[in-house]
Amino acid sequence: MNAPTVDDGPHQTPGPGPGRSSRTLLVAPGRHGAYRTIGAALRDAPDGSVISVADGSYPETFELLDRALTVRAVDGATVLLDGSGGDWPVLDVRGGSLVLDGIDVRADLAALQAENANVTVERCSLTARMGPAISVRGCPRFAVRRCRISGSAQGIVVESSSGRIDDTSIDDVASDGVVVGLGADPEIRNCVISGCGQRGIYVYQYARPVIEGCDISRTTGAGIAVAHHSRPVVRRTRVRDVQDVGIAFGPDCAGSVEECQLDNTAEPAIEVAEGATPTVTEPAQRAAATGDVGLDDLLTELDGMVGLAAVKAEVRALVDEIQVNEWRRKAGLPVGGVSHHLIFAGAPGTGKTTVARTYGKLLKALGVLARGQFREVSRRDLVGQYIGHTAEKTAQVFEAARGGVLFIDEAYTLSRQAGSGGDFGQEVIDTLVKLMEDHRDEVAVIAAGYTDEMTGFLAVNPGLASRFSKTLEFENYTPEDLLQIIGRMVADGDYLMEDEARPVLLDYFGRISRDANFGNARDARRLFEGVRKAQSQRLRTLGRVPDVLELRTVTAEDVRAATT
Repeated sequence: MNAPTVDDGPHQTPGPGPGRSSRTLLVAPGRHGAYRTIGAALRDAPDGSVISVADGSYPETFELLDRALTVRAVDGATVLLDGSGGDWPVLDVRGGSLVLDGIDVRADLAALQAENANVTVERCSLTARMGPAISVRGCPRFAVRRCRISGSAQGIVVESSSGRIDDTSIDDVASDGVVVGLGADPEIRNCVISGCGQRGIYVYQYARPVIEGCDISRTTGAGIAVAHHSRPVVRRTRVRDVQDVGIAFGPDCAGSVEECQLDNTAEPAIEVAEGATPTVTEPAQRAAATGDVGLDDLLTELDGMVGLAAVKAEVRALVDEIQVNEWRRKAGLPVGGVSHHLIFAGAPGTGKTTVARTYGKLLKALGVLARGQFREVSRRDLVGQYIGHTAEKTAQVFEAARGGVLFIDEAYTLSRQAGSGGDFGQEVIDTLVKLMEDHRDEVAVIAAGYTDEMTGFLAVNPGLASRFSKTLEFENYTPEDLLQIIGRMVADGDYLMEDEARPVLLDYFGRISRDANFGNARDARRLFEGVRKAQSQRLRTLGRVPDVLELRTVTAEDVRAATT
């Protein structure tokens, strides 16, 4: 297609200085006194002008540099800006501002691409067969209102930008409906997102969007996926009929899920990875905690974890004992008291938090716990700042955990300064001992930390050790385990890894596993982030846009770059 391109930099078209006030220019082919093409009107338009476009199909594409313009369809007109057949965006906006109102845009690569500009897209229909319908990057302010996006590779991509997406529908996209990344913090409100080949909304790299009043359905991946230290607020949003989980939080992510509804999703409805700390409030919490997950499904989930053979066997033994005790009770036979409190001992990154979450779900499925929810705390959540405050604070945390699991990470830090006048860790321990006994059937307390330190922790109160029924030892992952873990990260991120990269990874994991500060799965996650960064740097040097296979492939070269 021989589509005219207009490069309207400030060196070509001066702003509205003396004699150059803003204007309204009419584009209407065949009408006397009107412009025949949008490009011709743009050439003559001073900044601040409105280009009013009549009915018709316009085979044009534009590069707008530091312009301030409005392109608007005449009331009641159907206007198609057709850039299909070109391997460049239909509208490439850099700097300045653009308002696009009532225009349909058809593209191959991208319908609208904006960088460092203020853009408003309203009442438009957009499609881009091989790229995002709308892409904004580094934009201090953008707005997408009452638009319809369909038949695109991606819906809307927002990076390093602030703005709003309101009352917009995104349907039938090959990949993600909305992508929010690189610290972007848009508000996404009252949108309908359906029919996505991957995720409905993907949030990554420190992004902080507000997602409110949206309806997300028919996605192959998660309804909402959160990764790479992001912190979204998801409020009054419905996720339904998705093939994967409803909402997934990756490691080191936070944020909140408030009054959401999750229907007909994979289990768990809300998936929270080890190291993630989102806040979930009803009714989403109810959907996640009371979904119809059977005991066998949970045991299969446990078995699917990498390594941890001894831990899995211990958890299964606990489940068997609880189940048999229930059968004995129903048969009228005596049943001994069973404590559900456990010690998880081992190095960081060995899956303690993940197993603790699954343990709570198992106890809920067995009818032992009412809700099976998970509450993770550390020393700072329990210790007060003055005499009497610690016992009150600990009791409040314990009360909030009733019906589920209270997971105390690095519990040994409570006993490190026991006996010193300025520390209240001992008061936490003494309070917990009493509460664990008084409410032994209402909560499962799991205290976690390094093996040697946890031995000292149990010795600080004569009754503490007796409150815990068992200690589960979490051994370090082997290099083969870590290779499997990073393989899952590669697959979850929709990457492919060259076979030649595997021996490089094994050699690296073999070396770092001998280090005293070995972080197990945490080191694997950090390495994967380094590999992604190395791949990005390599692809940026190609001098062209990589194809899909190149974007997905992680090479041995990437791994070496990340491990040196």
